[in-house]
Amino acid sequence: MRSALFALLVAGILSAQWASAAVAGSLEEQTLRLAAELRCPVCQNLSVADSPSEMATQMREVVHEKLQNGESPDQIRNYFVSRYGEWILLAPTRQGFNWVAWLLPFVAIVGGGGIIVLTIRRSIRRGHKGNVEPSGSTDPRYTSQLDEELKEWEQ
Repeated sequence: MRSALFALLVAGILSAQWASAAVAGSLEEQTLRLAAELRCPVCQNLSVADSPSEMATQMREVVHEKLQNGESPDQIRNYFVSRYGEWILLAPTRQGFNWVAWLLPFVAIVGGGGIIVLTIRRSIRRGHKGNVEPSGSTDPRYTSQLDEELKEWEQ
């Protein structure tokens, strides 16, 4: 009985260490994921995760500390937005007028595809109409004048 209790105790300790190692690994991953969503104030075209600047390093440390203290990613994002404004987010939030930034590329692609399809259809229709014999409703004076000019041009 004592050996079973001892085995359970050892298994519990090992699983606790394994879980803390897994949480630490996930904490680093969470830090990098969250830092990748934030814009570096110095580089401006790089995320905090990719930037080599000292400011980005400090911001990564702040993100890591806040995650260690149990703050959620949303709370950390809100912290940086309150300090730097919504500009600090690499991707705009999906609310209000920002939906235009999210939807406009898709609308442009669909609209451009529609214009291409309509243009192709019109050119196909025009091509079919060009092969049709002209009706006899043309003025005979113009027909005779055209025939004469074509004969002159051929010579």
